[in-house]
Amino acid sequence: MNLDLFLAAPLVIQIHALAAFAALGSAAWMLAAPKGTFSHRTFGRAFIVMMATVAVTAIFIRQINDGAFSFIHVFVPLTAFGIFGGLRAIRFKKDVKAHRNAMFGLVFGALTVPGLFAFMPGRLLHQVVFGG
Repeated sequence: MNLDLFLAAPLVIQIHALAAFAALGSAAWMLAAPKGTFSHRTFGRAFIVMMATVAVTAIFIRQINDGAFSFIHVFVPLTAFGIFGGLRAIRFKKDVKAHRNAMFGLVFGALTVPGLFAFMPGRLLHQVVFGG
């Protein structure tokens, strides 16, 4: 593991990665813990803030495509729709099933799938974790 590469990366990439790992940790806890409790709501709020941070910082990360948006940026609006859909479902409609589906969509479709792209050979996290 080479953390020096991560520490040498631009600040926006560091914030993006740390927010993604924090979101992943809070999501894992929420998936395992009882639903609807005070701690679930607290971790849920933190998860939403972290996912919004991941999405906003992603807009400014453009190393893949020579300064332009790349295919991975499609996850930015998907994340925004997931956040607003999940919040609307639980806060205004009291629809637990729609909320759960939106949150699963965020965890797997907007966090896990793009996260796997981050570990592809040649990408920063691949170099940090596996060397290179």
